[in-house]
Amino acid sequence: MTDRGKPLYMIGVVADMLNVHPQTLRFYEKKGLVRPSRTVGRTRMYSTEDVDELARLLRLTRDLGVNLAGIEVILKMRRRMIEMQKQIEDLVAYLREEHPELEVEVHEGGQPHYPLLFAAE
Repeated sequence: MTDRGKPLYMIGVVADMLNVHPQTLRFYEKKGLVRPSRTVGRTRMYSTEDVDELARLLRLTRDLGVNLAGIEVILKMRRRMIEMQKQIEDLVAYLREEHPELEVEVHEGGQPHYPLLFAAE
């Protein structure tokens, strides 16, 4: 777990940070839009990542007028894109390690070009 993923904030603190009612945060959790951690006593604990996700969600609703169904689609797509980016980065690292010959192509004028690995970044 990254430091940004570490549960730090209770629901009241997050509600104050984002200027929303705690019930709004509970509603978003019920809809599956955010998943705070829980303590042994079942207290919701939000990480910095959770707070950022909630701020993003609130921007979509308040500033752009996106409804909850739209937000759900947008957030799922965003999460999937982040997962895919990680997979691409892992693949590029593997290819660089296992197939260094794929990395550099020299064109006229001596300029290096990285056809496969440069495009993946």
